[in-house]
Amino acid sequence: MIDIPEELVATQTRINGAAGRDFIAALPGRAAEFLDRWGLKLTGPSLCGMAALVLPVERSDGTPAALKMQLLDEESAGEPVALRVWGGDGVVRLLEHDADTNTLLLERLDEKRHLSTLDDSREAIRILAELLARLCSVPAPAGLRQLGDVARTMLDTVPDAVRAVADPAERALLKSCAAAVREVVDEPGDRLLHWDLHYDNILAADREPWLAIDPKPLAGDPGFELMPALADYFDPSEVRYRFDLMTEVLGLDRQRAVAWTLGRALQNLLWNVQDGEDELDQEQLAIAQLLLGR
Repeated sequence: MIDIPEELVATQTRINGAAGRDFIAALPGRAAEFLDRWGLKLTGPSLCGMAALVLPVERSDGTPAALKMQLLDEESAGEPVALRVWGGDGVVRLLEHDADTNTLLLERLDEKRHLSTLDDSREAIRILAELLARLCSVPAPAGLRQLGDVARTMLDTVPDAVRAVADPAERALLKSCAAAVREVVDEPGDRLLHWDLHYDNILAADREPWLAIDPKPLAGDPGFELMPALADYFDPSEVRYRFDLMTEVLGLDRQRAVAWTLGRALQNLLWNVQDGEDELDQEQLAIAQLLLGR
């Protein structure tokens, strides 16, 4: 029997409803199937994020690995594609993949040592930026989600979202973010993006000091990659430093990077509205205001 953390049950039920409950119910059988199919031995307690159950395992030759089981959806479908393209360069290696269930067998990293454990926050953001630069240097393969499509869908939903927000200042900020996206939407970029590179998605490893995990890939402009690192362990006094460092290390045009980061803020704020939340994300609002010079 495997342990399924209550945190994962709650998240899947809240976000995915019946599909999430079905996914949770299928996990014991799925784990047993892939432990047998890939000749794996369970070596520790279950781990989880918001979307996946991860089991620490050992292959038949004694190699440590991680069995990752997740709901197949628009975000997770591209993960094995991106991991194959990156081929372990700055990112966890893909060892096996089942296309029907999107079950992955991954290189085992040190799940107890996230980049967030570093005492020096500025060294941490430099490490993150350097990893991000390596990942974004690769052209996106065909078939991934496209940032241009994501951006146009966002812009289509802005008028209704603005009407749903009561605070005039917040309505104005949504409009300003949308205006910035309109300036760049016709040049969405073609790089392979991780989309969710924050401090806890970077783990210590043996073959390199740090490696990225858990991509939700799409094809687009690297400026759309910066927000997770700006918002994670949020510190208003560090936002400009982090933004400037990342744009420098990635070699980005600052104006385009501002526009696409405002686009990422817009995406997150629109989700707040669509989910019927009582208020908009205050950290996203603060970052947008800083980038707009307010």
